[in-house]
Amino acid sequence: MSTSLSGPEPATQAPGREPVRSGLPRKSRTARNHAPITATGLVVKVVLLGLVAGIAIWAAFPLIEAELWVGLAILAVTTAGLCYLYLTRRHIPAKYLVPGTLFLIAFQVFPVLYTASTAFTNFGDGHRGSKDDAIVAIQSSSVKQVPGSTEYSLSIATKGDPTAGPLVFLLTDPRTREVSAGDAAGVRRLDAGQITVSPTGKVTAADGYTILNFGQASARSPEITDLVVPTSGGAIRSNGLSRAYEGKAIRAYDAGCDCVKDSETGKTWTADEATGSFVAADGERLAQGWQVNVGLRNFNRVLTDPNISGPFFGTLVWNFAFAIGSTGLTFLLGMAIALALHSPRMKGTNLYRVLLILPYAMPSFAMLLVWRDMFNTDFGLVNNLFGLGVDWFGETWSARAAVLLVQLWLGYPYMFLVATGALQAIPRELTEATSVDGASPWQTFRAVTLPLLLVALSPLLIASFAYNFNNFNAIYLTTEGGPFPADNPTVGATDLLITYTYRLAFGAQGAQFGFAAAISIFIFAIVATVSAISFRRTRKQEEVYS
Repeated sequence: MSTSLSGPEPATQAPGREPVRSGLPRKSRTARNHAPITATGLVVKVVLLGLVAGIAIWAAFPLIEAELWVGLAILAVTTAGLCYLYLTRRHIPAKYLVPGTLFLIAFQVFPVLYTASTAFTNFGDGHRGSKDDAIVAIQSSSVKQVPGSTEYSLSIATKGDPTAGPLVFLLTDPRTREVSAGDAAGVRRLDAGQITVSPTGKVTAADGYTILNFGQASARSPEITDLVVPTSGGAIRSNGLSRAYEGKAIRAYDAGCDCVKDSETGKTWTADEATGSFVAADGERLAQGWQVNVGLRNFNRVLTDPNISGPFFGTLVWNFAFAIGSTGLTFLLGMAIALALHSPRMKGTNLYRVLLILPYAMPSFAMLLVWRDMFNTDFGLVNNLFGLGVDWFGETWSARAAVLLVQLWLGYPYMFLVATGALQAIPRELTEATSVDGASPWQTFRAVTLPLLLVALSPLLIASFAYNFNNFNAIYLTTEGGPFPADNPTVGATDLLITYTYRLAFGAQGAQFGFAAAISIFIFAIVATVSAISFRRTRKQEEVYS
């Protein structure tokens, strides 16, 4: 038996197993997975977690005041979870995923859910707050000056910008010379040491307040007239810019009948919980109501009201045509230019590319206004340049053609850029191989270049379609939805669903946020369905050419 001079033979290695390397120190799992914490990293972690804790404490007080205990519990659990996650050295993947997930919930999921919940309410002008808020507003707005009403010396003040800050009445009682500050929340007495009062009783200076001069107060006269300061016996309203009075509310709420009574006329408005309004026997509704759940009423209104459903579905057809036309035309033009500049025989391509992307670099809202003037019938550049007399925004089809042309000019640079990048990713060997096989340039483009371009650009085309489907600025800043038929000024020939919704929800009848949210749900469902179908077809296309 011979003895090896090189030492003992290595043990037989089992198939499929990594050989054990002797002589090297084995690192523990903790040492392998965790790098040492630097001083800079520790400081950043402490600062960020301190910021999170500070925001949580700041947000907790309003939740406690409003008695929103579920929201407070979610806030506490989220804050505790973040502190645990980033104070331990475990769960490395979660440290990167959690921030993005929280931002997704805050800026995407929550707004969608809030919009959906609003669609089932009557939230809007006259129905913004609770029933108690509506009662206070009704009583305050009915205040009238009666014989014996207390009159105050008035100074108009604010705690912010004199031109836009919230208004405050500084009131001097002529009998006691006491000064109070009043706003929509009520009246509170001011300390005599914090104010300066003139011999006539007007407040000339007050700590924490900016006294408006006559010119500033005159500029905000409508706001001053509308400001009502509630009191226990009625409310205080201004009488000019230097005097105020405490009047008596002629309309008062009676809890016994759950109604509002007018002391002068004797008329009664009974609470209707289904609509969130006080309604009289003759059907008259008080302007001040409250927010209630109306179920599917907003959705039914869209589908069953002939004044809304007819224009809605007609606008939907044009909306699809506009989105498809805008996306398709910009893609075709951008791709054609990209193909032309991709040719190796083309000279000066860098200069052309700079010039061609100029529309993309311009602010779109400014360019839309410029194009609106260019299509003007009388002095517009388009008519003057080509010797035309077309009333571009006065006829249905010319207005639609105009907005599509504007979108073509604004949108093709983006498609040109992405098509250029996609073309550079296509190996030239593929196109050269088809040329060797005798294929014409058109056959090469149709069989090789275009399919590979569509595989790369289909997600961007879908995103562009979704964007143009809700392209509010493109319509509102050029045609404002017009032209409008003589018998229906609500919907125009170039209106998209989003501009039609805006006019319905925020038109002459005031803001109707619940109704607008319901239409937004319809738009969301349409775009989501089209996008889902398109993405499914895109995946099949990728499987074919992968």
